Amino acid sequence: MLKYKIIFLLLLNCFVAAAQKGRFVFIDTHNDVLSKQIENGADLAVYQPPLNFDLIKAADGNLGAQVFSVWCDEIYGKGKAFARANREIDLLLALIKRNPAKMAFVTNTKELEKAMQQKKFAAMIGVEGGHMIEERMDLLDSLINRGMKYLTLTWNNSTAWASSARDEVTKKDSLPRLGLSEMGIQIVARLNEAGVMVDLSHAGEKTFADALSVTTKPVIATHSCAWALAPHRRNLKDDQLKAIAKNGGVVFVNFYSGFVDSTYEAKKNLFITQHKAAFDSLTALLGGDDDMATIQLFTLFPAEANALRPPLGQLIKHIDYIAKLIGVDHVGIGADYDGAESFPLQLSDVSCYPVIVTELKKLGYSNKDLKKITSGNFIRVMKANER
Repeated sequence: MLKYKIIFLLLLNCFVAAAQKGRFVFIDTHNDVLSKQIENGADLAVYQPPLNFDLIKAADGNLGAQVFSVWCDEIYGKGKAFARANREIDLLLALIKRNPAKMAFVTNTKELEKAMQQKKFAAMIGVEGGHMIEERMDLLDSLINRGMKYLTLTWNNSTAWASSARDEVTKKDSLPRLGLSEMGIQIVARLNEAGVMVDLSHAGEKTFADALSVTTKPVIATHSCAWALAPHRRNLKDDQLKAIAKNGGVVFVNFYSGFVDSTYEAKKNLFITQHKAAFDSLTALLGGDDDMATIQLFTLFPAEANALRPPLGQLIKHIDYIAKLIGVDHVGIGADYDGAESFPLQLSDVSCYPVIVTELKKLGYSNKDLKKITSGNFIRVMKANER
């Protein structure tokens, strides 16, 4: 009897989610599929089971707009990072060119709203990591001219002009300085002037504070969760969340299991230890890329990997916590799909967004609130940066 009751409840959730799907259009601020596309050459216009994103899944999840992350790690130094960024942008533009009836490349809120009215998928770009401008203002301007909607000041690696969250914690004593340099301040000013959003995900606490002290426009954190619920260096502490709200900005909640669930990291490490031989082989095969090796390891042992995933409710707690702490006007969604090895249960890919609405409705969120979380807050902060 219990078995059938569980099946009934699961089906009910599916029907409720389907009903909600038609009402709320989602805008997500962070997806790493472009770097995956370089690796596997996948055509994102057709169904791609290994990926969290493709246009078929996007339509199923009522995802109306995506800011695609233009990303590379610190291995791509001067002479390489900017070229890699442009290669990823070219891939996205080629996809749009092949699918003009389905997609539109948008660079401002007017174009975004037009695409959404036409029921076209709106594609934008955000550059994840200031190292991709290679310490050159002309390269920054080039990315601005290509339509960059936000610049994540740092990725995990610091630049000569900004310190990252990882380095401020793990290399604090060896960094030449903490926070923004004079060039960093100039970069924030240029972004403000150009209408490009300043993204403080990945930024160290000093960089975060410095950027807020000099910006003249609302900032964003494109893929971060609440430190109070999961004390990871990539998550934001209460004072940081409040500072973003005071600035008029928005925090877009990350779905990665390691940022959602404080117990996940230890469980993942145990899983890797239990499969050390396979992990070491994959790492060697992938040129020492242990992050990619972890993703591959998870695909080899799906049942065990699935058991590590936090429940959907853990992710909902982060959204609810931030909304209650700083207001529903300052929270949105930045899933980080195709950028990590694990996401909460019921959130396997971009087709799953409607379950978030279902769960937030259970907590009493109104349709007005839900529209803000799913898309309205992003449009507001993007528009505020354009003025």
